[in-house]
Amino acid sequence: MRTVPEIAAALGLPAEAVHPAGAAVGKVPVAVVRELAATHRRGRLVLVTGMTPTRHGEGKTVTAIGLVDALVARGRTAVVGLRQPSLGPVFGVKGGATGGGRATVEPSTHINLGFTGDIHAVAAAHNLLASLVDNHLYHGNALDIERSRVVLPRTLDIEDRALRHVVTGTGNDPRMPAREGSFVIAAASEVMAILALAKDYSDLKDRLGRILVGFRGNGEPLHASTLRAEGAMAAVLRDALEPNVVQTAGGSPAIVHAGPFANIAHGTCSRLAIELALATAEYGVVEAGFSTELGAEKFVDIVTPVLGIDVDAAVLVVTLRALRVHGGASDDASATANVAATQRGLANLEQHLANMDALGIPAVVALNRFPGDSAEEIEAVTEFGRAHGTAVVESRAFEQGGSGCLQLAEAVEGIAALGRHSRPIVAPDASPVDQVRTIVTRLYGGSGVSLLAEAERDLDELRRIGETAGPVCVAKTQLSLSDDPHRIGRPEGFVVEVHRFTRSAGAGFTVAHLGSIETMPGLPTQPASERIDVLPDGRIVGLI
Repeated sequence: MRTVPEIAAALGLPAEAVHPAGAAVGKVPVAVVRELAATHRRGRLVLVTGMTPTRHGEGKTVTAIGLVDALVARGRTAVVGLRQPSLGPVFGVKGGATGGGRATVEPSTHINLGFTGDIHAVAAAHNLLASLVDNHLYHGNALDIERSRVVLPRTLDIEDRALRHVVTGTGNDPRMPAREGSFVIAAASEVMAILALAKDYSDLKDRLGRILVGFRGNGEPLHASTLRAEGAMAAVLRDALEPNVVQTAGGSPAIVHAGPFANIAHGTCSRLAIELALATAEYGVVEAGFSTELGAEKFVDIVTPVLGIDVDAAVLVVTLRALRVHGGASDDASATANVAATQRGLANLEQHLANMDALGIPAVVALNRFPGDSAEEIEAVTEFGRAHGTAVVESRAFEQGGSGCLQLAEAVEGIAALGRHSRPIVAPDASPVDQVRTIVTRLYGGSGVSLLAEAERDLDELRRIGETAGPVCVAKTQLSLSDDPHRIGRPEGFVVEVHRFTRSAGAGFTVAHLGSIETMPGLPTQPASERIDVLPDGRIVGLI
C-alpha cells in the first residue's frame, strides 16, 4: 500500500497537508479543504447509483472503486468518495462495506471496524446531548422541559431492535422519574447528517445548536443551543469533521468520510469529502446509497443545494440477479439464469432510467457481472438500453479491478462532457406533503400520499413552531420503489402512507417516515458477526 505522503502526492497535496491517522490513513484539516475548494478548479462530479437492490446488494461500491481505477488507468486524475461503514450492517446482513474482490478501499478491515473513530464520535456527541437533557431534568428543570415531549432519541452504532422503545429512569429516584425513550442507529442520528453537511467548524456548531431536543411546558421548542450543548458536542466532533483519505486496491486516492444511511437519512459521504475530491481531481466519483429514488434523489435535492455544485454524470448499477428478482424469481432462484424473469425485471430498470432523466443527469448503465450470468440475459439488457438510448456497459471490477471498467470509464467521460447538469425535482419552499407527493408521483410511480393521524399531528406541531423549511428526506424501504418491501418490479398507482414526520433542524430537512421503516434496524437470523473472528496472530477474518 502507498504511504500517507504518497496518497497526499496523488491528490496533488504536500505531505504536511495530510495528517497521518494510522497505517496508510490520513486526515485532511478542514481549513485545507476550504482553501482548496475556494482556489482550485473543480472536477466533474459523477454519481454512482443503482436499480432497486436485493438484500445482497448490487455492487455500487465495487463499481465506483473500479471506475476510479479505470479513469486513472486512462490517464485521468480521479478520486472516489464513499461513506464510512456502520458497524450495524457489518455485523448484520451485508457484512463489510469496502467493496470486494479487486475493487476495495484499503486498509479494508480497519475501515470496516471503526476506522478513525468518527462514527463513535458521532454517537458520543449525540448521547452527550441526551445526557445533558436528563441532567437538566434531574437538577430542578429550570427550563421547564416537558418530560413527555423530549423528542431526542439516544443512539448506538449496532443494530439492536430491543432499543427501539425503551424506558429510562426506573431506579426509583424521585428526581429522575421514568419516561419513555428510544434509540436510533448512529447512521440515522441527526448528528451524523450534520457531520456530513457541515462546511466548517462554525457551521458545525450552528447546526448542532439548532437540533430540536423537545418542548417546554409553554409549548415552545427547546433546541440544543438552549442547553449550551453545541460547543462541547463540536469539540467531540473536532477530528471527526476532517475527511479521511485512504486508497483503492489499485492505488488510487479514496476519501471515506461520514456515513448516513440512504433509506433513513441522505446517504452520501460528506460535503467536505466531495469538495476535496473535486478540488484535487478531474473526476470525483461519489457513491449514493441504494437506488435512484433514494440516494440519487436525496443527493440532488438535499446535497447539491448545500454544495452549490450539480452532478455531471451518473452510473446506474444493475445486476441480472436484481432483474430476476424484480421479474418474479425467488431469492433462492435469483442466482440462476432466467431470461424470462430478467426481461420482466427490466420494467424496474425502466423506472430508474426515467428517474435519472427527471433529475436531469445523463446516465450510463453498468451491468455488474457475476459468474452465473448468461449471454442471452446480457443481450436482453443491452438491447433494452439501445431501445432507450442508454449505453449498457459490462463492469468486471470485482474480478479485474480497474481493467474491468475501462469501457465504463470511457462511457462516463463521454456523457460527463455533454454539459448537462442535475436539477432538483422538489422546491425547498414547498410544503413537506407536497414534496413527498412530487417524489412519489415522479420517481416512485405512485399516485398519491396518505398521512396517518400521527403524521398529521407531527406536521401541525412543526408548522406551529416554524420548523418545516427546506427539503424533505424520505425514510422508506430500499427493497421496493414503493413503501412496501414486497412490491417488486415497477408497481404503479399505489398510495404511500406517511406514518410520522420528524424534524432534523440542524441538518436542515424534515424526515418523512413511510411504511414500516425503522430507524433502529434489527439483526437477521444469522448475523454476519457469526463468521467474523480474530486468529492467534491477530488477523481478522470473515469480513466480506
